[in-house]
Amino acid sequence: MIRFIKENLARQVKGFKLLQLLLEEEFSRLTQRDPQGVSRIEMPIQELLRQIGAERISLKSLLAGAYPETRLRDFPAALGGDEGLAAGETLQAIKKAEQQCARQAAKNQRLAAALSKQSQSLLEFLHNSVRPKNNDAYSAKGCYAKAPSRPSLLSGRL
Repeated sequence: MIRFIKENLARQVKGFKLLQLLLEEEFSRLTQRDPQGVSRIEMPIQELLRQIGAERISLKSLLAGAYPETRLRDFPAALGGDEGLAAGETLQAIKKAEQQCARQAAKNQRLAAALSKQSQSLLEFLHNSVRPKNNDAYSAKGCYAKAPSRPSLLSGRL
């Protein structure tokens, strides 16, 4: 059972390293403004996150089966010796990789939001540039509309 727990932890470390690479690739595609490239890399990222989540759930059930009263952070101490030390290092590697991925994902999110805001501002500018300045210049049919009569003083002879 301990072997399965160690293998699960090792898979999580490798999964987070791969996630870090995918997030860096997504960032490079965002900086190159390649929306198709970003959308192509999103599916592998989502699938990898699903797999890492499944590994976490599996680890909880494995740990509950082998050490019912032990939490994951206390697992290295429960093992003791060299195995416990190695498990502790693996847990630290997972924690560090997870934090790196979280920082990179936040960086990607800020860049994507900024690019979206920039695109929206550009669209608004272009729309305002082509919109007629005078609202009563065209009719609904696209022809010049007759200007509405404005109030004026009548002067003349009777």
